[in-house]
Amino acid sequence: MDLGNVARATGAEWIGQPHHEPLRPRHRPILPAEDPFYQPPEGFEHARPGTVLRSRDVELAFLGFVPQKFTATQLLYRTTDFKGDPQAGVTTVVIPTERDPERPLPIMSYQCAIDAVASRCFPSYALRRGAKAIGAVAQFEFLLVAAALAEGWAVSVPDHEGSAGMWGAPYEPGYHILDGIRAAINHQSFGLTSASPIGLWGYSGGGLASAWAAEVQNSYAPELNVVGAVLGSPVGDLGHAFKRLNGSIYAGLPALVVAALCHIYPELDEIIQTHATPEGKAMLDRIQKMTTAHAMVSMAGRDMANMIDRPLEEILLTPEVQNVFASIKLGTAAPTIPLLIVQAVHDRIISVDDIDELTHTYTRGGARVTYHRDLLSEHLLLHPMSAPMTLRWLRDRFAGAPLRTHVKRTKWPTLLNPSTYRGMLTLGKITVKVMTGRRVERQPLSRFDR
Repeated sequence: MDLGNVARATGAEWIGQPHHEPLRPRHRPILPAEDPFYQPPEGFEHARPGTVLRSRDVELAFLGFVPQKFTATQLLYRTTDFKGDPQAGVTTVVIPTERDPERPLPIMSYQCAIDAVASRCFPSYALRRGAKAIGAVAQFEFLLVAAALAEGWAVSVPDHEGSAGMWGAPYEPGYHILDGIRAAINHQSFGLTSASPIGLWGYSGGGLASAWAAEVQNSYAPELNVVGAVLGSPVGDLGHAFKRLNGSIYAGLPALVVAALCHIYPELDEIIQTHATPEGKAMLDRIQKMTTAHAMVSMAGRDMANMIDRPLEEILLTPEVQNVFASIKLGTAAPTIPLLIVQAVHDRIISVDDIDELTHTYTRGGARVTYHRDLLSEHLLLHPMSAPMTLRWLRDRFAGAPLRTHVKRTKWPTLLNPSTYRGMLTLGKITVKVMTGRRVERQPLSRFDR
């Protein structure tokens, strides 16, 4: 089904007027599950995807308590779930204080590695001043959002898992991301237009979400001027990741995926209800309330084979589970936008073989891919170390620089590239400003990565 055509052809326009809530200084945020801002107004389903339904200005803070010297705006907008039904989504948009008046303002959609079901991990909550979200990855990834602002770009940070924390759902993250960009363009006070160049960036779970956006963009939102996407270690095959991580120190990640997918696939939930032990069911219930870090600590070394009444391999080979794994695997379409894929060869969380396969699938379908296959870094280290290269690549896409015609598959590590450290020096300065609550002026990180 072409959801893009369906979206453009649906009924009458929503005739409601989006309400804007002005800034409430030092207002402690409410968890999304309890915050009425996240509830769409009556009749929202008749709006076109990307329509702003409600907006508010909010304060952001590093780790929830170091206030930043700018105001962000959150948008509630009409989007689509993985079944194609209307849904409301939220994105947090930050506009740079300095911009080039001679060119359309670029916008980057940054996808955090939410990797959890609990709403306290959603960026719209975790990034706010007063948020209690210890262990939410988004709070640390705010440093990279600040680096993008220092480039002079607007940044959209969507809750790409949706209001129910559908971690691992196919297609849906892409719809939320693209409709979040549409909403930002539709919000006139931002100064964004249809000519604004758009970039996507995410790592790990955020890379997975960015990959879904890249795969569905041509069919769902072809009018958007998306000029490039950076897919950092994008979890190309969640089924393989489950088998790889179960029983390891990272066992909390596959457990979180199972907890989320049970709400998406009734057939998987039926298997869990039939074969999980009382301990296993209690674990899945508890983990849905945990932040990412909390889940990883509490589940380290746990083997889900000990929480079911049949051999795990037997469960994994059932048609129901195999169908779920097949449906959540990337590679459904070759993106038409340029891609930079970043992956560590010795990644202990995401297998490089899966990303090799995904890259081959994309290029075989005609995608234009630059593939940085890093020899020395591992999963967590490569994210910040690849930031200078990523920002330079995105800046080139925003500037309309020509792409190389061949796939770049290099093992030259970022750790041995002098330009990485020139860029990291600037990123360090930005980090200090964020951690001390000082204003982040325009200071392009990418100009040091040459």
